[in-house]
Amino acid sequence: MKKIILSLLAFCFVANASAQLLTGEDVAVTNTDAGKVRGYVHNSIYTYKGIPYAEAKRFESPQKPKPWNGVRSSMTYGPVAPLMTPTTTVQDESEFVFHHDWGYTSEDCMRLNVWTPGINDGKKRPVLFWIHGGGFTAGSSQELPSYDGENLSKKGDVVVVSINHRLNILGYLDLSAYGDKYKQSANLSIVDMVAALEWVKTNITNFGGDPNNVMIFGQSGGGAKVNTLMAAPSAKGLFHKAVNQSGAFRTTLLEKSDTQLIGAEVLKALNIEPGQIDNIQKVPYAELVAAGNKALKIVGDKMKAEGKSTGAFGVSWGPSRDGTFLPYQFTDPQAVELSKNIPLLIGTVKNEFMASLFSNMSNATEDKVNGFLKNRYKDKTDAYIAAVKKAFPKDTKPSDLMDVDLMFRPGAVTQAKAKSTAGGAPVYMYLFSWQSPVLGGKYKAMHCMELPFVFNNIARCEEMTGGGKEAQALADKMSQAWINFARTGNPNANGLPKWEPYTVEKGATMFFDNTSTIRYHHDKELLEVVAQP
Repeated sequence: MKKIILSLLAFCFVANASAQLLTGEDVAVTNTDAGKVRGYVHNSIYTYKGIPYAEAKRFESPQKPKPWNGVRSSMTYGPVAPLMTPTTTVQDESEFVFHHDWGYTSEDCMRLNVWTPGINDGKKRPVLFWIHGGGFTAGSSQELPSYDGENLSKKGDVVVVSINHRLNILGYLDLSAYGDKYKQSANLSIVDMVAALEWVKTNITNFGGDPNNVMIFGQSGGGAKVNTLMAAPSAKGLFHKAVNQSGAFRTTLLEKSDTQLIGAEVLKALNIEPGQIDNIQKVPYAELVAAGNKALKIVGDKMKAEGKSTGAFGVSWGPSRDGTFLPYQFTDPQAVELSKNIPLLIGTVKNEFMASLFSNMSNATEDKVNGFLKNRYKDKTDAYIAAVKKAFPKDTKPSDLMDVDLMFRPGAVTQAKAKSTAGGAPVYMYLFSWQSPVLGGKYKAMHCMELPFVFNNIARCEEMTGGGKEAQALADKMSQAWINFARTGNPNANGLPKWEPYTVEKGATMFFDNTSTIRYHHDKELLEVVAQP
């Protein structure tokens, strides 16, 4: 009888442990340095959302969160950073494809999420630290369904962490001229990320992770943030691999003289005297944004008049060379040296912000496409068309000629070349060329299309991917490549051709598609054509 009871208890335990969802007061409880947190278990993955990693007053440096008593429930996403333009309307079709989750906003938004196969188990799993896109002004850790870390954590036996942090004027307004309290204000958004990485170093062991094997990865603005962290001395040692997905578009930082001028113009627009600087902490956010927009235009116009570069996107909110937290330009030898021994995985998607989608020319005739190209490339049109056909000989649709990305790819190649010649750790290059079948294929391999594949979230993102078998087969390989890179610094994975490090001489690039291939300097002529004045 005793054996029967024990067998029944064992059966119940196993059945419960394999249940799809486990919740309860004593489920998924672990420690942080600020107090205990409680999450839940879904599909055997321990999940925590909205854990505070820091706190701060407006425009002040992040501090450790105040400790709490008892067990903090951490089962839902925390607040996201306020948007300069709140979302009140959306475009129906593209919203169907992207399926955003806008969340709820608060300036107290320094929260992180964790997915892990085990807690308090003594294991040292690689940590994949995700930084969301949205430029430097928008986005959040929950914005896209692809960001969910459960499937990636389960597939790779890894810990996935994602973060929210301050953005736009809250993360980048330079008030350093007005007192020590605001000394880091020009780069608080990036300072927040360092605080989150420090949280990982201190706490991730309790979540089954290895603080000495952390990979930072991000897409679009998140990729640009990865680049910025690679140039931040205070982040050195807090991560050990880096992945930049479609984020090599900002090559220079604004200087302190420019950002302090923006700060002065904001105060002028708000009628705040320097001696009353603390009043800016009480200004309603919408008024702050309006003053910031006015200041950016004034300073941008001034810089143009002086012949200064304002970058590809004009003067906007983003990191700057403040002399302390970010003391170097990205290309300075000291900045390159900081990340010299960090393996880098970098790439883009084939079509990114494709012209046909935004000009309603997905199914345009060859004559209309040629007219579009002549208007853009003038006397270089024939050379451009020949170079595109050489780079992508299998393309057949007329609009394919106008949809090859030339916004993100050149910067990625430039960065890969610089990294490969610096010595130290290798760099691996990819191009995601898989074409989505959704809505007749009009979305091709557009900006963000690779994310469901990296996170192994094809079914979760079927509005973007179609959810088919071919998509899942590619996701199996891509997500494993990212997992392997996190674990070892080498992305080679079963089912993919041998992936060589990128070199200036060979230019090896992994093409992710239904049949993945390695190609060498495939678009060399194309990049040369568009680089010509």
